[in-house]
Amino acid sequence: MTGTLHGDDVMISDPAEASQIHNKGYYGTPQPGGGLKLGLMEATYLVDSGRLEVQSRKRKMTSGDLLRVAHRSSKGFEIKYLVYRELRQRGYIVKMGTAPLDFRVFPRGSSPKRTTSRWWVAAISERSTFDLGDMLDNLDRAAEIRKKLLLAVVDEESDVTYYDVRRISPAGRLGSFETDVRVDGVVMADRVIVTDSEGAEALRQGHCFGKQVGKMLQLSLLEAVYLVELGILRLRDGKTNRAVGLESLKRRARSLQPDFGLRLSAFKDLKEKGLIVKTGFKYGSHFRAYEGDPDRDHAKYLVHAVPKHYRAMWPEVSRAVRLAHGVRKDILLGRVSKKDVEYVSLTRHRP
Repeated sequence: MTGTLHGDDVMISDPAEASQIHNKGYYGTPQPGGGLKLGLMEATYLVDSGRLEVQSRKRKMTSGDLLRVAHRSSKGFEIKYLVYRELRQRGYIVKMGTAPLDFRVFPRGSSPKRTTSRWWVAAISERSTFDLGDMLDNLDRAAEIRKKLLLAVVDEESDVTYYDVRRISPAGRLGSFETDVRVDGVVMADRVIVTDSEGAEALRQGHCFGKQVGKMLQLSLLEAVYLVELGILRLRDGKTNRAVGLESLKRRARSLQPDFGLRLSAFKDLKEKGLIVKTGFKYGSHFRAYEGDPDRDHAKYLVHAVPKHYRAMWPEVSRAVRLAHGVRKDILLGRVSKKDVEYVSLTRHRP
């Protein structure tokens, strides 16, 4: 079948050929009089798959020729085309979306005439910047019209990895902590030691604060600040035996860990949601969070606390998602703002 290049469109004038192309995959936009207008994305794919010839000034154009034409007028066309091609080859009907999203993807076996699209897809290069704020704006746009957002990340070998994006509200099964308990602790460098066995048991009971080391309980500085704020923990310096107040403890923690305030906000929010929160260091994240007893349940979440305007490179994000998937946990980005903490889940997805 033959089409003619006109600017950024390819026109098929023969009504029978236009109808055949459109009906087998819903390509293009039918025109008055029976013709069909194809975008360069569709035309490039149809030429590449041997279903269409495109003429321009009596010269036959290859799919590479069309890619070059599109590259001049459409930023990132080559990345978008790889995603479009991959979805089409796997049997999906794909239509162009409205910026900043690239495609509307329909369920297999459906048609744009009978059903609405299922996914909104953003095509992204692995070398682009992961911008959490922009991603959440796109997620909100998709949610407003009840679509699922998929991020299609193209690597340097032109393979596509899809990520499902969701806001979630993690919740555990713990009740509030008994605040009439009073426990004494000693501050030693980057942790707090509780030597009183009854006090240690009170902190371990139910909410699993700290780590039992022999007959002592070791608390992280995050746990210590949280317990001091509740009025449960009283501290003395391990060297001077002087009382250590809350602000002094926070200054010590910030000097050791510049993002301590960010982590503390997420830690407190997770505790308020009834979760048991432990370090996620061995998994490359800030926290691992349990819905119930860690002695009986595996951690459901790996949580990374990030600032409101968080930006990173995609390989860093991909590594975190892959690691969480490998240990059967959900990776959550805890976006910390002055008002609250919102949690965003990223999971690998095969549409």
